[in-house]
Amino acid sequence: MEEKQGKTYKILREKREVPDRVKEKLKEYTRTKKSILDALKEGEMTVVQLSQKLGIPSHEMVFHLMTLVKYGSVQTGTIDDMDEFFTYKIKS
Repeated sequence: MEEKQGKTYKILREKREVPDRVKEKLKEYTRTKKSILDALKEGEMTVVQLSQKLGIPSHEMVFHLMTLVKYGSVQTGTIDDMDEFFTYKIKS
Protein backbone atom coordinates (compact mmCIF):
# COMPACT_ATOMS: atom_id res chain seq x y z
CA MET A 1 0.00 0.00 0.00
CA GLU A 2 1.41 3.35 -1.01
CA GLU A 3 1.31 6.05 1.67
CA LYS A 4 0.73 9.60 0.50
CA GLN A 5 2.08 12.42 2.60
CA GLY A 6 -0.53 14.96 3.66
CA LYS A 7 -3.47 12.78 2.61
CA THR A 8 -5.08 12.78 6.06
CA TYR A 9 -4.83 16.55 6.29
CA LYS A 10 -6.42 16.96 2.89
CA ILE A 11 -9.31 14.64 3.77
CA LEU A 12 -9.95 16.40 7.08
CA ARG A 13 -9.75 19.80 5.45
CA GLU A 14 -12.37 18.77 2.88
CA LYS A 15 -14.69 17.37 5.57
CA ARG A 16 -14.29 20.14 8.15
CA GLU A 17 -14.33 23.76 7.27
CA VAL A 18 -12.74 26.15 9.75
CA PRO A 19 -15.31 28.71 10.95
CA ASP A 20 -14.64 32.34 10.08
CA ARG A 21 -14.65 33.35 13.77
CA VAL A 22 -11.77 30.93 14.41
CA LYS A 23 -9.83 32.35 11.48
CA GLU A 24 -10.36 35.89 12.81
CA LYS A 25 -9.23 34.91 16.32
CA LEU A 26 -6.05 33.40 14.88
CA LYS A 27 -5.36 36.57 12.89
CA GLU A 28 -5.96 38.67 16.02
CA TYR A 29 -3.60 36.49 18.07
CA THR A 30 -0.91 36.73 15.38
CA ARG A 31 -1.18 40.54 15.27
CA THR A 32 -0.98 40.73 19.07
CA LYS A 33 2.03 38.40 19.17
CA LYS A 34 3.83 40.50 16.57
CA SER A 35 3.10 43.75 18.42
CA ILE A 36 4.39 42.29 21.73
CA LEU A 37 7.57 41.01 20.10
CA ASP A 38 8.11 44.37 18.36
CA ALA A 39 7.68 46.20 21.68
CA LEU A 40 10.13 43.86 23.40
CA LYS A 41 12.76 44.60 20.75
CA GLU A 42 13.10 48.00 22.45
CA GLY A 43 14.06 46.34 25.73
CA GLU A 44 12.71 44.45 28.73
CA MET A 45 9.21 45.42 29.88
CA THR A 46 6.75 44.39 32.57
CA VAL A 47 3.17 43.27 31.99
CA VAL A 48 1.94 46.71 33.06
CA GLN A 49 4.31 48.54 30.71
CA LEU A 50 3.37 46.33 27.77
CA SER A 51 -0.34 46.70 28.55
CA GLN A 52 -0.10 50.47 28.61
CA LYS A 53 2.09 50.67 25.51
CA LEU A 54 -0.10 48.38 23.39
CA GLY A 55 -3.51 49.20 24.89
CA ILE A 56 -4.20 45.58 25.83
CA PRO A 57 -5.79 44.76 29.21
CA SER A 58 -3.32 43.29 31.72
CA HIS A 59 -5.16 39.96 32.03
CA GLU A 60 -4.98 39.46 28.27
CA MET A 61 -1.32 40.51 28.23
CA VAL A 62 -0.51 37.87 30.85
CA PHE A 63 -2.18 35.21 28.70
CA HIS A 64 -0.22 36.23 25.61
CA LEU A 65 3.09 36.48 27.46
CA MET A 66 2.65 33.10 29.13
CA THR A 67 1.91 31.58 25.74
CA LEU A 68 5.03 33.19 24.26
CA VAL A 69 7.09 31.96 27.23
CA LYS A 70 5.68 28.45 26.91
CA TYR A 71 6.58 28.20 23.24
CA GLY A 72 10.02 29.76 23.63
CA SER A 73 9.70 33.19 22.02
CA VAL A 74 9.95 35.19 25.24
CA GLN A 75 11.67 34.67 28.58
CA THR A 76 11.51 36.32 31.98
CA GLY A 77 14.14 38.88 32.74
CA THR A 78 14.81 40.68 35.98
CA ILE A 79 12.45 41.98 38.66
CA ASP A 80 11.57 45.67 38.48
CA ASP A 81 12.98 48.27 40.89
CA MET A 82 10.09 47.91 43.35
CA ASP A 83 10.25 44.08 43.38
CA GLU A 84 6.67 43.86 42.11
CA PHE A 85 6.83 42.62 38.52
CA PHE A 86 9.06 40.45 36.39
CA THR A 87 10.25 41.93 33.15
CA TYR A 88 9.98 39.99 29.90
CA LYS A 89 12.38 39.96 26.99
CA ILE A 90 12.82 38.24 23.66
CA LYS A 91 14.53 34.90 24.18
CA SER A 92 18.14 35.03 23.15
